[in-house]
Amino acid sequence: MGCGNMFFTILVTFSVALITYNILISANAPLKQDFPGPSTRLPSISVDPLIKMPLHRSTHSNSNKRLFHTAVTASDSVYNTWQCRVMYYWFKKLRDQGGPESAMGGFTRILHSGKPDQFMDEIPTFVAQPLPAGVDQGYIVLNRPGAFVQWLQQADIKEDYILMSEPDHIIVKPIPNLARDGLGAAFPFFYIEPKKYEKVLRKYFPEEKGPITNIDPIGNSPVIVAKESLKKIAPTWMNVSLAMKKDPETDKAFGWVLEMYAYAVSSALHGVGNILHKEFMIQPPWDKKIGNTYIIHYTYGCDYNMKGELTYGKIGEWRFDKRSYDHVAPPKNLTLPPPGVPESVVTLVKMVNEATANIPNWWS
Repeated sequence: MGCGNMFFTILVTFSVALITYNILISANAPLKQDFPGPSTRLPSISVDPLIKMPLHRSTHSNSNKRLFHTAVTASDSVYNTWQCRVMYYWFKKLRDQGGPESAMGGFTRILHSGKPDQFMDEIPTFVAQPLPAGVDQGYIVLNRPGAFVQWLQQADIKEDYILMSEPDHIIVKPIPNLARDGLGAAFPFFYIEPKKYEKVLRKYFPEEKGPITNIDPIGNSPVIVAKESLKKIAPTWMNVSLAMKKDPETDKAFGWVLEMYAYAVSSALHGVGNILHKEFMIQPPWDKKIGNTYIIHYTYGCDYNMKGELTYGKIGEWRFDKRSYDHVAPPKNLTLPPPGVPESVVTLVKMVNEATANIPNWWS
């Protein structure tokens, strides 16, 4: 294990040193059906991956549904873990509910802590090796691309499509396969602005690759993409992420959304466009109605006074913010919002409460 980790460290360090060259050629280089070896500067793990409760085989075997496999990357922190447990509860319930359009297949938590945790028997899990200490510079999501590379290389994934999701996603209705005709399906983020940052992005997406508008305003999640396309995109995504973090100008420009830009660039480098679906997810408290959405993304804090008025930027008399539970999981039976609070926030808290009431051995 020690030798494997040392080898991993050497390879990633070497990767960062030569990364700009690798980015520029990776989109044109012939890619094998399997992932290339160390010569392409990808991390080569000498230990077998640990997979507990291997991938669910979907009971909905109709091949016409074009099933997708849902994958969520996470650390072993309490913060990520309680979110994953809630997310997986609703994944199972909505997958089992099914419906004529549902294409939900298996599920995997990609745990990039490098070792198993106590929830391996509860959530289907693949253990990936993290980046060497210090490489992420405190930006933990930088581990996500490399974790996907390892999972795609080493796991037995039956479905032909992948839904990349996140721990703080709650599925509210069965999800169809929104990808079509060689295109992925993705949520458009208003703050991903390739045109605004063209000068910076041209370091990674040179002019010969086409107009900057070829880069979609997306992150890697939520995205539904063909498995074979993702196998090509993922190594580039990893290399672009590392290169962006190493470059002070890019790091300053993109901040916490750097890895999102890296995925958008990598998808464009490989010619994989995306159908943009605004209804893919909502983000309370800004989105007030559930509407036709499939996912609630609770990335923002929800603060209200007892009149049901939003007090964003100021801690409310009533609040739900995932960051309040960074070291301890939320208790069961959270207090519901006061009258007047939007449907999206009320639904979110009710769904968290249902999950914590039914998940065995919740922390409180």
